[in-house]
Amino acid sequence: MGRTASYTCYPLPNVQQPDDSVYYYFYERSRGIFLKSRPGGKGLTTFESILTGMIAGSATTILSNPIWVVQTSQAVRTLNQSSDQAQTPARKLGFLETIQTILAKGGIQAFWRGIGPALVLVINPVIQYTVFEQLKNFLVTRRTHRLRAAGAAATAVAVLSDWDFFFLGAVSKLVATSATYPYIVMKSRLQAGQATALKYKSSLDGLLTILKEEGVEGLYKGVGSKLVQSVLTAAILFAGQRRIYEITKTARTKTCLQFLRR
Repeated sequence: MGRTASYTCYPLPNVQQPDDSVYYYFYERSRGIFLKSRPGGKGLTTFESILTGMIAGSATTILSNPIWVVQTSQAVRTLNQSSDQAQTPARKLGFLETIQTILAKGGIQAFWRGIGPALVLVINPVIQYTVFEQLKNFLVTRRTHRLRAAGAAATAVAVLSDWDFFFLGAVSKLVATSATYPYIVMKSRLQAGQATALKYKSSLDGLLTILKEEGVEGLYKGVGSKLVQSVLTAAILFAGQRRIYEITKTARTKTCLQFLRR
């Protein structure tokens, strides 16, 4: 109870495979540039880490958007055929066929439909990270005061449990996803090439149009399943990262002690 390890979670990509490899490539490149700009530095500051994550996320979003446009178009076309021709099996267009269809209808720029909302969503992990850190600091401070008031040493600091990190990870992701979900709706509609979505003059115009025509619920269609998936994933991830960190730290400490005793 007397001390606690320094544990910090940095912004994670709001992307999925195969985007992860692209994200980490740009993250490491950006990180290297920051480190080289100030010789002698041992690591990134919190602000630099956030900025590096946003740069990597933006680059990944721009490069991977065409893939998501193709995949979303395929899924939407299959669903539409299934509803319109219930008795006739829907034929899903192949990857190349979908690309040709998108090019024929909207030209090369169609592959970057929804890029505006997608870039806004890069801020999702930043919000998550900020909320997580603020809640973690609040919880540690509050428990430390109680610990010292109960008679512990003046230098004692409360240690958070795995369940604490699970809870904090879940709450921080809940806040981040709830705040940015309307842009997820916008991105999906634009990438799917919906006729109504293509008439939006901008992301803001699209949000206001949805709000006017469909109400607040229109901005949060499907939010339930998204929250269950993303919140649970983040909770497990934060708790798992913390546990792996502690296991690694303990193993390194034991190794160092054994080396010093020789």
